Amino acid sequence: MSEYRKLWWLLIAILIVTFSLLGYFGREVYRQAPPIPAEVITDTGKRLMTNDSILDGQTAWQSVGGMQLGSIWGHGAYQAPDWTADWLHRELQQWLELAARDEYQQPYAELSAAQQHQLQFALKQAYRTNTYNPDTQQLLVSERRAQAIAHTADYYSRLFSDAPELQGTRESYAMKENTLPSPERRARLAEFFFWTAWAAATERPGADVTYTNNWPHEPLIDNRPSAENILWSIISIVLLIAGVGGLIWAWAFLRKEEDVPPVPATDPITSFALTPSQKALGKYLFLVVALFSFQVLLGGFTAHYTIEGQQFYGIDVSQYFPYSLTRTWHIQSALFWIATGFLAAGLFLAPIINGGKDPRFQKLGVDILFWALVAVVVGSFIGNYLAIAHIMPAEWNFWLGHQGYEYVDLGRVWQIGKFTGIVLWLVLMLRGIASALRQPGDKNLLALLTASVVAIGLFYGAGFFYGERTVLSVMEYWRWWVVHLWVEGFFEVFATTALAFIFYNMGLVSRTHATAASLASASLFMLGGIPGTFHHLYFSGTTTPVMAVGATFSALEVVPLVVLGYEAWENWRLKQRAAWMNNIKWPLLFFVAVAFWNMLGAGVFGFMINPPISLYYVQGLNTTPVHAHAALFGVYGFLALGFTLLVLRYIRPTLVFDERLMKTGFWWLNAGLVLMIATSLLPIGLIQLHASVAEGLWYARSEEFMQQDLLETLRWIRTFGDVVFIVGALAVAWQVVKGVFGQRA
Repeated sequence: MSEYRKLWWLLIAILIVTFSLLGYFGREVYRQAPPIPAEVITDTGKRLMTNDSILDGQTAWQSVGGMQLGSIWGHGAYQAPDWTADWLHRELQQWLELAARDEYQQPYAELSAAQQHQLQFALKQAYRTNTYNPDTQQLLVSERRAQAIAHTADYYSRLFSDAPELQGTRESYAMKENTLPSPERRARLAEFFFWTAWAAATERPGADVTYTNNWPHEPLIDNRPSAENILWSIISIVLLIAGVGGLIWAWAFLRKEEDVPPVPATDPITSFALTPSQKALGKYLFLVVALFSFQVLLGGFTAHYTIEGQQFYGIDVSQYFPYSLTRTWHIQSALFWIATGFLAAGLFLAPIINGGKDPRFQKLGVDILFWALVAVVVGSFIGNYLAIAHIMPAEWNFWLGHQGYEYVDLGRVWQIGKFTGIVLWLVLMLRGIASALRQPGDKNLLALLTASVVAIGLFYGAGFFYGERTVLSVMEYWRWWVVHLWVEGFFEVFATTALAFIFYNMGLVSRTHATAASLASASLFMLGGIPGTFHHLYFSGTTTPVMAVGATFSALEVVPLVVLGYEAWENWRLKQRAAWMNNIKWPLLFFVAVAFWNMLGAGVFGFMINPPISLYYVQGLNTTPVHAHAALFGVYGFLALGFTLLVLRYIRPTLVFDERLMKTGFWWLNAGLVLMIATSLLPIGLIQLHASVAEGLWYARSEEFMQQDLLETLRWIRTFGDVVFIVGALAVAWQVVKGVFGQRA
């Protein structure tokens, strides 16, 4: 411990400080969340909606797929509009039209420029002035605004029904006919959309910005970037440059030359006889590639909906498998197969850590965990289908159907099942680790691995701190604990430490180097990663300090990624140290790809949308899936596949990888991802960015803009990248299937 004491204290200090920041400002999220009024009333006393009816609208939105059908406050899918920005712009237009007829007896478009400017000034005063009374919990609106709300609500009621005059719009938005069959629930849905737009237009008490920090960009009411937005954007860029410079200096002056151990004559991991629990991991590897294949095929299918809307090459399939459902399955299956790959890697290591033997009943636990995973996958997918098809009773939706929140779409019962499975994995891991920790010798690397395993096992539980009717700002705080902190934080530490542990056990790196590198990497990841969670919450009804903390620390997330090229080279160079390393050439190459995509997808594309001024204009545009695809698959996908191939190679000792299959799989996956991004997602996102800056987010996501010929052509072009990617995915899947079921190349 003594030789690593400084590194341990550094990591512990970082964890204490960063979690304190996350907790303190999380408390502010609760205190400062936009209020949901007890009543919304007109100045004549007419009641328009209530707290319960707005929350009923939130549950109605969840039941149609929630964030998988358009977005709210910029979070969600990208084909349908952002409902907040769309509602706000439509309501503003209705108000101006009503005001023009009341004041001048003419349509707004026929007024003079001076008259239009006069009404726009009155509009800004009417909408940005906060008329919510915290004592009575009543929100007061004018009769004119009440009429504008009613007109906008009528449009949404028809849009989410099967009204024939809006069939073309539904097709443009990839919505199925009669998306929400109940007229009463459509009325409640409109009230929820109104509330999200009210929070985005009304100034927070004591501030000159709205509850959502002036997001979305809406020139009609002067929703523009705040001074704080620009200030913290500049600070984040300066910190990034300073962080990169500091890392390079530390790398040059503090990094010690590695004490390279003598290379073993044979792979030390093969000196252990396979245990029953390790032999049982074949089915996990099959589940990984089965879900992977399902996911990429669904991805191509879902992407095609952005072109035809309700059809797949002329076949109307939207009534059975609409966009919101297939996108849900696409994202959820990705999370399932990536997590399964990580779980399999951990379960493979557990007996090795335990001295080459299984703890008692380990195989039984491995088998139970597998079938529990299968049950959660199948159950959650069926629940998603029944919810979006409105076969499931509305009151069951949140628990068994669809929560409506991107990345945690599965019903709460299935979420509990998934958490139970992860805890079971944690128990299985700790049973193998506990006895090893009691043995004499240096256990620092094992202690760090243990800490990451415990964090993975427990932090998924953050998703239980919100409920069906939790206010959206609070829900987003906890959702990003799962999506950002659990996935991007603790999985990153586990992956780094697990790889270091594997290479150390192979005799390729020294224990000292593996331990010091893992501790230093964990400190760097956690320093930016924990408070960096707030960069997802700039415009989710939070205050300026949340933006400041998020911008400051999330810039530091990019810093360690600048040295990943060297890490990739170090990993690849390991194969030259021993002839037997050629047996795991392909897993190593997948780990090299992880480093590349971490730099590009998480680093370059991540920081592209990270500063507040950038995210202000690009949140909810196709620049976000550029980062999501390059980081989620490019980093965690390649990592899970690398773990899968590595475990496969060891549990099937006589397996020889098929070079033709592996070359096709590896290079076509990378090429397909590049094509997907470079020829479609990124160009569309940049074109949308121009529209967002020039006109507003509502326009960049509008039917008029998204259905223009150029953007439709770019969405068609994506098909080529999708096909290349699918070929690569099927090649890798077939290699794993051949290996698992005993075929030899």
